[in-house]
Amino acid sequence: MSRSLWMPTGMEINVCCAALPSQQPLILFARTLRPLGSQAPAPPRTRYVTAAHGAGSAHTGSGAAGASPPSQSTSRPYSQRQAMEGGEGTEETPLPLVLTRFQLSEEYGFLLPDPLTELPEPYGPWMEIAHDLPQLIANHRLRSQVHQMPQLSTRHLRGREELHLAHLVLSFITMGYLWQEGEEGTVKVLPQNLAVPFWEVSQALGLPPILSHTDFVLANWRRKNPNRPLEIENLDTIISLPGGDSLRGFILVTLLVEKAAVPGIKAIIQAIRAILRLDEETLHKALQELAEAIGDMSKALKRMHDYVDPSVFYAVIRIFLSGWKDNPAMPDGLIYEGVSDEPMAYSGGSAAQSTILHAFDELLGIRHSEESTAFLHRMRDYMPPPHRAFVEEIRRAPSLKQHVLSSGDARLCTAFNRCVSALADFRSYHITIVTKYITVAAAKAKAGQADPGDRAGPSAVKPLSALEAKGTGGSHIFSFLKSVRDTTREGMISA
Repeated sequence: MSRSLWMPTGMEINVCCAALPSQQPLILFARTLRPLGSQAPAPPRTRYVTAAHGAGSAHTGSGAAGASPPSQSTSRPYSQRQAMEGGEGTEETPLPLVLTRFQLSEEYGFLLPDPLTELPEPYGPWMEIAHDLPQLIANHRLRSQVHQMPQLSTRHLRGREELHLAHLVLSFITMGYLWQEGEEGTVKVLPQNLAVPFWEVSQALGLPPILSHTDFVLANWRRKNPNRPLEIENLDTIISLPGGDSLRGFILVTLLVEKAAVPGIKAIIQAIRAILRLDEETLHKALQELAEAIGDMSKALKRMHDYVDPSVFYAVIRIFLSGWKDNPAMPDGLIYEGVSDEPMAYSGGSAAQSTILHAFDELLGIRHSEESTAFLHRMRDYMPPPHRAFVEEIRRAPSLKQHVLSSGDARLCTAFNRCVSALADFRSYHITIVTKYITVAAAKAKAGQADPGDRAGPSAVKPLSALEAKGTGGSHIFSFLKSVRDTTREGMISA
């Protein structure tokens, strides 16, 4: 399917969800602005009809008030209406949640499959700076290098992969530029030769002009040996920042958590299809696979201890993930020169920007507190629009929890609760990780016990103190994490 991306001039180009046409140059005009998010509307809603429902039982989720009544054809079982049907001005939707429709991969899930590692020749100045970021930051030379960088047109970028690599490169350069001198040496203006192309590429992808989970993890990996599997010993990052092996470990362990989630993504699709077809056996199997996938994500997360030094994460890495929204170190936000005369505020990279946990919450019907929900929904603006649309599609699907409750099937209740329990356990372990890498590390830093030394790689900044009690995304981290963990547990079905 194709998706419309609205360019800043109001000019519209169609971009296929799978990839931009490889032969079509990207032409952008970056002066007149649109609010972020308006340029990439979600795909058309899928009408869900269960096999037992008759006409008028279509489910389109909240916000469907005023919609036309479903056609008489909806009285047929869903399994009989999988293909598009033409006729008399009516059209049936295809089977929902096809992976490619949402830029999802059978093998990699939300990860960008085998990302590009080099941009074409015109963008050599960007790549040269990006590959030397840790040294340039350590030597306090990055800002001067950026000032000498030519302003390059984005019109030569072709295809989704080149756009993602450009966004990765420009976002890393931006974070280094902002935080080169620590939280006390920030700047108020991002220079035009960096700000304008960064804004243009961001608009084309429907992403914000800041480093996000998409850049940091999903699009920032390569195999050392292309013939060997996706294991941490065979992986490396494409672009780096100060932090040395610990930064590499932090990115790649997070990547392995995303990879472990892939069977869970497929289980979501199978579960929704099984509900629509009233296929309890397939639903039970899908829930078992979902719980197992979430458990495998927890196992992958535990490898953080093996690859990331807490003192390095706290004293070196964390600042470069921090944004300029809800950040006392940059209370006025950042002016993107040549884009807007007014400062703009964006949140830094956060695990809350990972689409997979949002998808699990929507499928399992987890309802968080008003404050946590507001933050989580804001984090969806930092996801690629097709991934965001995937979460919305799950939200609009028939309720899994209500289906399990109404089925009266004890096996389904047990399997559902096992999924919820696994998700709560994952969130509990995330709290354990954050405690070690922020709270304990902060205490040691204050006591003068932490000495990253050479393990951190080149670094020239002080530890971030303005956000000691907050995550890099700007949330009050422990109250937020404990709240979402507790409300996840409350999603269990009572016996």
